[in-house]
Amino acid sequence: MAKSGYVTSTEGAVSLSAATAKSIIGVKSGATTANHGVDLKKWRVSFDGVSASAVPVLVEVCLATFATNAPGTNSTSTTIDQAYGRHASTGFSAAKGWTTEPTVLTPLEELLLTPNGGTIFYDYPLGESPDSALGEGFVVRCTAPATVNVRATVWFERV
Repeated sequence: MAKSGYVTSTEGAVSLSAATAKSIIGVKSGATTANHGVDLKKWRVSFDGVSASAVPVLVEVCLATFATNAPGTNSTSTTIDQAYGRHASTGFSAAKGWTTEPTVLTPLEELLLTPNGGTIFYDYPLGESPDSALGEGFVVRCTAPATVNVRATVWFERV
């Protein structure tokens, strides 16, 4: 079956404060209607830290119901670009840098990554990508022990 793929990024650095969890990027399906879900295909996270002794940052990929603080609410909206497939109106919304965390978040994956220039590129294997319920989506959340900047990108499809 042919699919259409989309991508959004933080479009610049998002500042992390010491010991505070922050959703750095997220995508929600059906901004005006809950007619589809999000199939998360891949994600990238990178830090600009310069200290080799910096304590690792907790990076979490979370399912998000967006019961509160959907993309654009207590966050900065980001541009969604279509990367491949047929053009179709989807109603996706995306944002970065929440000042008040969205709810309800359910961590699917977590890892520790050094902020000293640490970078991760993760592509889900075929048939193993997580998908969200109708009208919901995903966020990538980071908790850094010290102040550092982060950038992120997510790739996704309509389910």
